[in-house]
Amino acid sequence: MTQTSRRVVVITGASAGVGRATAQAFARQGWRVALLARGTDGLEGARADVQQLGGEALVIPTDVVDADSVEAAAAEVEARWGAIDVWVNNAMATVFADVMSTSAQDFKRSTEVTYLGAVWGTLAALRRMKPRGQGTIVQVGSALAYRSIPLQAPYCGAKAALRGFTDSVRCELVHERSPIHITMVQLSAFNTPQFEWGRTTMTRRPRPMGKVFQPELAARAIYWAATHRRRELWVGWPATQAILGTRVIPGLLDRMLGRKAVEGQQSDEPLPPGRRDNLDLPVPGDHGAHGRFDDEARDFSLHLWLNLHRGAIAAVGLLLVVGGLVALA
Repeated sequence: MTQTSRRVVVITGASAGVGRATAQAFARQGWRVALLARGTDGLEGARADVQQLGGEALVIPTDVVDADSVEAAAAEVEARWGAIDVWVNNAMATVFADVMSTSAQDFKRSTEVTYLGAVWGTLAALRRMKPRGQGTIVQVGSALAYRSIPLQAPYCGAKAALRGFTDSVRCELVHERSPIHITMVQLSAFNTPQFEWGRTTMTRRPRPMGKVFQPELAARAIYWAATHRRRELWVGWPATQAILGTRVIPGLLDRMLGRKAVEGQQSDEPLPPGRRDNLDLPVPGDHGAHGRFDDEARDFSLHLWLNLHRGAIAAVGLLLVVGGLVALA
């Protein structure tokens, strides 16, 4: 990919976790990557990653809660590199607490980052993509957009709201006969720093529940969704189980999660002394893409592989069927 033909992607929440891994995934393909987040240490680390992997990086410190700041960031990217091809809304903030222990301000802040931040990003992208009639918006969602769990009510509510907002935007784009593509990637549990810096009222360290995957797996799925026209992509068998299960046996899942998910989101370790959270302010330092669960996190999902190759698998299956019929004839 030459300098003049490099495509442009904007990624929010790009300083750590899934956003950081996603920036790396686009950089490996030679993209120009605009990195939006609050933490300057992590942004500089992400810049170094992108450049080392062959991409171009543009760092723009941004709090996605501020719609004007998101709009200004989009304008800066366009002024520097021209048209934005892909916009990835990934920024999120969660609170590990039961609803009665969650303050009104924490509810508000988590919702503004996770839901409204994606809304402001979507609108900034559409303002630039609609006149050109071209572009893709990727909403980084979660299985929790369909199946809520205890101790993360603000986050679950925000992801569900984002799914509703995205469906509404899709309908409007269809009405306008717009070729702009908007897709949503629903994730399972991933090994990211969010469990180190998410605000909590619990006395033990938070942890992801169930099977854990490495953030690079999510990044591969997000890159694929950005470059293919799939309406929605479910990443990992646990996400599929949660989404389909809540459609078929929602009451049973309520009871199962009520019994298991509170303990399932807490490790046996007490919170470390002086632990800081990132709900209001970024935690200093470059925290990278991975959390503390490398020993148990998986970097491959057969379910995702089959999902990404389902067209080829269906074609092979059809050929086998036809071949069998011919042989019988």
